[in-house]
Amino acid sequence: MDESWIYVSLFQRRKIYARNVEAQRNASLEGEGSASRIFAEKSLNSACNELLTSSADGNPRPCRVRSTTPAEDRYIALSAKRNRRTTAQQVANQFLADSGKQISRETVARRLRGGGLYARRPVVCVPLTRQHRTARLQWCREHQNWTEQDWACVLFSDESRFSLSSDCRRQLIWRESGTAYHPENIQEKDRYPTCSIMV
Repeated sequence: MDESWIYVSLFQRRKIYARNVEAQRNASLEGEGSASRIFAEKSLNSACNELLTSSADGNPRPCRVRSTTPAEDRYIALSAKRNRRTTAQQVANQFLADSGKQISRETVARRLRGGGLYARRPVVCVPLTRQHRTARLQWCREHQNWTEQDWACVLFSDESRFSLSSDCRRQLIWRESGTAYHPENIQEKDRYPTCSIMV
């Protein structure tokens, strides 16, 4: 490579190369067959990509080194699966205690997304015993064939319940897409554990 090329800025190199590409397309590619034209355009695109990804001295730009190995990525994903309600910062702290390597919470979130785990709000339901589930299933089976006339005899009331305790849903879980209703991703919670009133 000509040494004078080293001192040309990246912006100037892009501008010069763009003009050359345009000139070659307008002049030398006219009248040639479609196969030759496609081959020439691919060659130009390849050369352009090589130019834009090289550094000022003509050498390829060094790639950014990953802070974790593939084995450590699997360890991070496994830690989140074992405790789906843990935060990215807690996973990073646990990783530091186990491996002695410090990583950021953003790195943990990227590794978990790479492993198919995303932070989502859990599906909340009231705690149900086996008897509750059996009774609900039996009720559904008894009413599955009801007509509109049957349901017209039922009174549906609009009720509001006020509780002294808050129902904060800011806690997230790590789960895969399409697994919202899997048992390990459902949070059984009494929404009104303290005194409340129904109006």
